[in-house]
Amino acid sequence: MGGGVVANSGSNAGYAHLIDPNRKWYNNKRLIALNAWILLLLITSSTNGYDGSMMNGLQSVDEWRIYFNNPSGGKLGLLNAIQNIGSLAAYPFAPYISDGLGRRTSIFLGATIMCIATAIQTASQSVGMFIGARFLIGFGLTFAASAAPLLVTELAYPTARAPLTSTYNSLWYSGAIVAAWTTFGTFRIKNTWSWRIPSAIQGLPSVIQVALIWFCPESPRWLVSKGRNEQALKILAHYHADGNREDPLVKYEYEEIRAAIDLDREVASKIGWKTLFSTRGNLKRVRIIVAIAFFSQWSGNGLVSYYLNRVFNTVGITSELHQLLINGILQIWNLAWALAASSMVDKIGRRILFITSTIGMIIFFIMQTVCSAVYAQQGNKGAGYAVIAAIFLFYASYDLAYTPLIVTYTVEILPYQLRAKGFVLFNFAISLSLIFNQYVNPVALDAIGWKYYIVYICWLTFELVFVYFFVIETKNRTLEETAALFDGEETAAELAGAAAIAIDEKDGGSSHDEKISKA
Repeated sequence: MGGGVVANSGSNAGYAHLIDPNRKWYNNKRLIALNAWILLLLITSSTNGYDGSMMNGLQSVDEWRIYFNNPSGGKLGLLNAIQNIGSLAAYPFAPYISDGLGRRTSIFLGATIMCIATAIQTASQSVGMFIGARFLIGFGLTFAASAAPLLVTELAYPTARAPLTSTYNSLWYSGAIVAAWTTFGTFRIKNTWSWRIPSAIQGLPSVIQVALIWFCPESPRWLVSKGRNEQALKILAHYHADGNREDPLVKYEYEEIRAAIDLDREVASKIGWKTLFSTRGNLKRVRIIVAIAFFSQWSGNGLVSYYLNRVFNTVGITSELHQLLINGILQIWNLAWALAASSMVDKIGRRILFITSTIGMIIFFIMQTVCSAVYAQQGNKGAGYAVIAAIFLFYASYDLAYTPLIVTYTVEILPYQLRAKGFVLFNFAISLSLIFNQYVNPVALDAIGWKYYIVYICWLTFELVFVYFFVIETKNRTLEETAALFDGEETAAELAGAAAIAIDEKDGGSSHDEKISKA
């Protein structure tokens, strides 16, 4: 188990000295354009966040509850879980679309399905129609969400890769904010438009993606894997070096991508789902990927994400207005903390953030449990309000790592040929954990109330042990070097060396490239 605490001995990445210190995201037109395209990809996460917050809000809207005959227990669980069941149905196909037809094609397909599904959801005339539409939303979301973060991390400028990829999952809360305040704004409408308007707005990010995705650049790594090397080099040069193909950074990135993919091609005929479990390095990856996927949903946050009104009811906050208002403020609080953590991932490091986040969650979930118990046994209103404070503090801790880092860490530890399949495995694990949450949580809360929180305290303690022993530090490395860490430090060094040698051979051993060889 001690292998999990391996430090990053290469804090100065092989490309670090090739970065132009004057090229910033805010003063370079090409980087501004690149980041604008990346923003188009990031809003995929907003769609997912919108759904969770919308369903949370709708449970506090009288018109929605009355129209669908006051769903509760298993029926309410199904209304929430059906989106993730739809996601499960798409997982077997998603990596083949992303790897075979391209990241953009996968996003376009997913966004198109979600546009159709949100239209059906908005027009729902029965609970069956609403459930069917939510199944389709989940089905389409899988194609878009399986490709978008991969394209973000494979397109981003090296120094911006980790913060931007971390921002992807953080923007879950941007969708949650829009949903929370939309339901807050429409709940006073005394007809079905109180819930149809939020349902319609859910489709807006997908409409934008359908209209613009074909103008976005494709992944250079995907292009190289398909033999379209010239196009890959053109994209790297255009966005990372103002069109200069001879830029040292561009040459280093391009040759390292080629070296990594050529290395993977040696076993490409054997690449399949079984490959994820075929080597010691891949087993380490799978262990971490599956664990952080479950941790991201089984840390007690699932109680608030989908059943906040139930939590409020257990501590005496039953006003529709107050529940929706607190939900809206909580989402803004979450976004602020998640974006702040995203900006620090390369400064503080993944490992420290994971450990700090888990310790904080344990402390504040214990606080929530104790205050809930005091309210349940004594009816103390102060204890009820303290539960709300504990929820906000718990989420501040959660957002340090489990919002920004779970996608970043997953895609960066996977080699290119396994990245799409590994990321689908990650999403599959999340969907399984969510389905469990959405069926079990409402039943358990109804049955034993605050005592159910004790289960999560025990689980959070296990999470802390796991992240301490198994999470490896990966900051300040290229994608190829990070992925190679799990196959041994020598593999990472081999990739960097291969890139440097290729550059040296192309340029005839110029003095500048001798510097690269020594890096």
